[in-house]
Amino acid sequence: MSSQDIPEEKLPAERDTTHGALGVADEKNPFADPGLPPHEHRIQDIDERAAKRSERTVALLFTLSMLATIGFIAAFVAIPVDKIVYVFPLGHVSALNLALGVTLGTALFAIGAGAVHWARTLMSDEELTDERHPIEAPPEVRAKVMDDFRQGAKESALGRRKLIRNTMFGALTLVPLSGVVLLRDLGPLPEEKLRHTAWSKGKRLINQNTNEPMRPSDIVTGSLTFAKPEGLDEHDHDFNNEIAKAALMIVRIQPDDIKDKQALEWSHEGILAYSKICTHVGCPISLYEQQTHHVLCPCHQSTFDLSDGAKVIFGPAGHALPQLRIGVNDDGYLEALSDFEEPVGPAFWERG
Repeated sequence: MSSQDIPEEKLPAERDTTHGALGVADEKNPFADPGLPPHEHRIQDIDERAAKRSERTVALLFTLSMLATIGFIAAFVAIPVDKIVYVFPLGHVSALNLALGVTLGTALFAIGAGAVHWARTLMSDEELTDERHPIEAPPEVRAKVMDDFRQGAKESALGRRKLIRNTMFGALTLVPLSGVVLLRDLGPLPEEKLRHTAWSKGKRLINQNTNEPMRPSDIVTGSLTFAKPEGLDEHDHDFNNEIAKAALMIVRIQPDDIKDKQALEWSHEGILAYSKICTHVGCPISLYEQQTHHVLCPCHQSTFDLSDGAKVIFGPAGHALPQLRIGVNDDGYLEALSDFEEPVGPAFWERG
């Protein structure tokens, strides 16, 4: 329905929106001001029932935004980060990423759609013209701006349309919570999970190449062997996270060549077990020089002396490699006597 179908007595009074000087373009005056076209009223301007329908639509969109924001937070808390689902036609995707994207997109879209529908159907749509004025703003202009602002606020019907106002405030209040929740991924919570590894008292040392438990006789003097904790399988879903903390390198040195007293006490017949993770930025160490008992990190050339408590002798690493205290169980296999006494890997503040 348009204003042409409505009796004139039901139409709102028109405001004068024309310029002071109007004219028709001709050869003498090709740039004459034609003025504004006649204003056509919307159905919401003359039918309160239609206005109420639009009001409920806007409120529904704002409410949908609030529900989507709550869904975003619930998905972030409830859905495991490693859960994969199949969605046609996207294929296999992360359930968490999909849920977060859909809910946050819906929340933002609903706020925008509600605001647009509100402006197009309930706010005043009359075009106003004003003559150009100097750049400076005299008191009269400031007063006029405030009057226009108050007039615009009045025409928005924000005070009268309480349902729209309340749901809009609710949506605008809740949607920033999505960003607050995302702050959770900026870094680890203050926990102690990175202070501990899969090693514990009684766990046997498993050769990473053969997946067999290791005996002292398997370790040859001058050799370098890599080990993992018993029970840690490569097919476990958290294997990469656990091996990144628990990776071990085993070296055998003549007991008389071990300079550090604690390193000797924590060894077994000259067999030393150190963390394989460099204390600079966490690269795996694998280069061993058996004559000097030095190991070299291939990333930034940090060098550690395994015969002297794996202390740093060159490079940017900040501290020695943590040592694992080992012994032999009743069956003759090498086993851990405890977890590492200190966190493995890079600087303390990165360990959690």
